[in-house]
Amino acid sequence: MAQEKNYYMTQEGKEKLEKELHHLKTERRQEVVERIKVARGFGDLSENSEYDAAKDEQAFLESRIAQVENMIRNAVIIENDTNNQNIVQLGKSVTFQELPEGDEETYTIVGSAEADPFEGKISNDSPMAKSLLGHEVGEEVTVVTPGGEMNVKILKVE
Repeated sequence: MAQEKNYYMTQEGKEKLEKELHHLKTERRQEVVERIKVARGFGDLSENSEYDAAKDEQAFLESRIAQVENMIRNAVIIENDTNNQNIVQLGKSVTFQELPEGDEETYTIVGSAEADPFEGKISNDSPMAKSLLGHEVGEEVTVVTPGGEMNVKILKVE
């Protein structure tokens, strides 16, 4: 049997997934069942595009429910290590500057389940996070990205 993947996330991220799961199972599932019921009333199912679309939506919904349940079941809650406050770790925000004279950027390193670059949350699997993890304030780090290498200096870890 294949080993289940762990999903690293904050407690807040897990709670967000639990809310999504509740919404999918209670409200969305009922909406889709109702759409199927209405589409069945349109007649011959072999030529009923509304029925096909509703069944496709149901399949997608059930797939998402299974995915979210798996993520919750295999969640590993990120605990901040208060002993190493200057070291970049999962769950911490890191501020760095691209060298020689780039702008400062701040990202929070989270598990892939919570990643949202538009909210400043990057996955621990991303090239940037992989390069920064384990380094501390003041260090210069070479980050290997698909677009090439860049050098950054870690300014702050929170």
